[in-house]
Amino acid sequence: MLRDQIVVIGGYGHVGQGICQVLAKSYPGKVYAAGKTLSRADAFSQATDGRVQPMQIDIREVPDEQLLAGVKLVIMCLDQQNTAFVEVCLKQGIRYIDVSADYRFLSQVERLHPLAAANGATAILSVGLAPGLTNLLSLQAARLLDKTDNINISLMLGLGDSHGKAAIEWTIDNLRRDFHTITQGKSLPHSSLTDGRKTDFGGNLGRRTAYRFNFADQHILPRTVQVPDVSTRLCFDHTFLTWFMSVLKRIGILNMLNVGWIRNGAVSLFSAMKLGNPLFALKIDAYGELKGLPAHAECFLQGTEEAAITARVAVLLARKLYAVEMEPGVFHIEQLFRYESFEQDLADIADMSSQVTVRT
Repeated sequence: MLRDQIVVIGGYGHVGQGICQVLAKSYPGKVYAAGKTLSRADAFSQATDGRVQPMQIDIREVPDEQLLAGVKLVIMCLDQQNTAFVEVCLKQGIRYIDVSADYRFLSQVERLHPLAAANGATAILSVGLAPGLTNLLSLQAARLLDKTDNINISLMLGLGDSHGKAAIEWTIDNLRRDFHTITQGKSLPHSSLTDGRKTDFGGNLGRRTAYRFNFADQHILPRTVQVPDVSTRLCFDHTFLTWFMSVLKRIGILNMLNVGWIRNGAVSLFSAMKLGNPLFALKIDAYGELKGLPAHAECFLQGTEEAAITARVAVLLARKLYAVEMEPGVFHIEQLFRYESFEQDLADIADMSSQVTVRT
């Protein structure tokens, strides 16, 4: 059977819809919005006048091989508890893109590299804003230096933006969690919303305090970019709320998010909250040496609608992966691409800007 279908798992969700709608313009009749609720997939398909087709797939169950017989590319927009579904895709040589932000899961997929390579399948991880564009810009900053000793990643999210439920749940769950990073070859413990650092986001945003947060990029980049010390911090465009959340963390109030009804209430509150602007800002600070002197490379990126950016990065990768045979295996985005490959296309859909400077 000819493999020419693109299946977007979670295709009727917040990010998935954007991916399906754009890809359907280039591949009419070949894009499927899939999920466990067929009625939702049908409703979305009808809203696109049939340009996107519906499909029922429950990722909690191992799919029958026949279900994926005509599939060339799978784009995963849902969080998974194990790699069973990914393994079925790779065994069939199906190309795979994952927008998941949870490194605990991504690290499991990394281990499937031999399986993907043996079956001629290419899987790309770290697709979105963080991880994703953070990885690409960190690589760009490191390439400006002769030697990079450490990279600080700072991300600002606007509270006026719209985020999917899964993204909000992931953020709420990580507000209370501790985590470890490998720094200079040693495992170091951290607590979310601690270890604040002043960051200049540039433009009208200026200097803000961002706090440690468990984004996947800081676990990935020490290996893929070979920088021994990488940290990622988060703040919101509402300065007071960022500070207030850090205080709640410090005095232990956020531990109450372990209680189910409190956690669900927090998810509902953040879903309804519209206090700021639908913006995001990303700042990369890389420190090292250039021509034997201490050096500091900076990368700035600003834009609006984080979900739209995630969807567009996934679309751009999907077009490349659908059209071209790439090296088989499991890779993070920065292992196959450079930021310049995406810059112009991203600027077409959002108010994005980037700037790179080197100070010696």
